[in-house]
Amino acid sequence: MTEGFDVEARWPELFARLNQAQRRSVVQSLASAWHEGWTPNREDVENLTDRARGAIDRTEYRRRAHAAARRHTVATR
Repeated sequence: MTEGFDVEARWPELFARLNQAQRRSVVQSLASAWHEGWTPNREDVENLTDRARGAIDRTEYRRRAHAAARRHTVATR
């Protein structure tokens, strides 16, 4: 994202099934990481919204996050 933090506008379908508290929690988590220099991508946002709405449990969230980290690490070598 080059100009601002617009994850809800960029992937509205990922936020559609969240209630207001879940949405706020996800956006705050993503914004915090974004302010530290991370650029949101659809996969990470989808994983976090899935976790927030209870579609996946903590174990599955961590499995997905670790798998994504491994893919990104290999891709940058």
